[in-house]
Amino acid sequence: MTAADRGQAFTLEGFVAALVLLSSVVFALQMTAVTPLSPSTSSQHLEGQQAAVAAGLLDQAAANGSLRPALLYWNESTGGFHGASAKGYYTSCTAPLAFGVRLDRAFTDRGVACNVQLRYVTATGSLGVERLVYAGTPTDDAVLASATVTLYDDDVLYGVDGRPTGTTLANATTFYAPDADPGSPVYNVVQVQVIAWRM
Repeated sequence: MTAADRGQAFTLEGFVAALVLLSSVVFALQMTAVTPLSPSTSSQHLEGQQAAVAAGLLDQAAANGSLRPALLYWNESTGGFHGASAKGYYTSCTAPLAFGVRLDRAFTDRGVACNVQLRYVTATGSLGVERLVYAGTPTDDAVLASATVTLYDDDVLYGVDGRPTGTTLANATTFYAPDADPGSPVYNVVQVQVIAWRM
């Protein structure tokens, strides 16, 4: 075997090794490729958008004062929110008052379902939950945003017309949250949770 033959053998061996390596890389890329348009990244992008919308909605409602009336829109005679279902809550992302209008614009018009639940301290110190909106069981890709509202003894309930009534929380008999600290002007602290998911 001459030196020229050995050079050809080394060249052929290098070419075959490069071909095997390149084939392995192409095969691996086809098996694991994730493009910006693949379902997983698209889904993550939508979840991020929904989380931002929910957080922004709560921040804006707290800042402009539309969140508190929604929590106090309570019908003492039925023990539920005004105009709600027989179970006392709303069954879609549309609810009365300005907060409900914002929910509708933020979610329903975009094909997104939502639940709004109110978490508060019970008389025994545990956490209680009241549904404001319940549109169904959230999917695995649901997002959650929350805001905290402090209710005071002298806060008044709102009537069906959306105007304050003469009934304060201290005088309410069927309100969903109890007076967690009767010795102070604070009635209770409510965490408002918005859970949103694609329909």
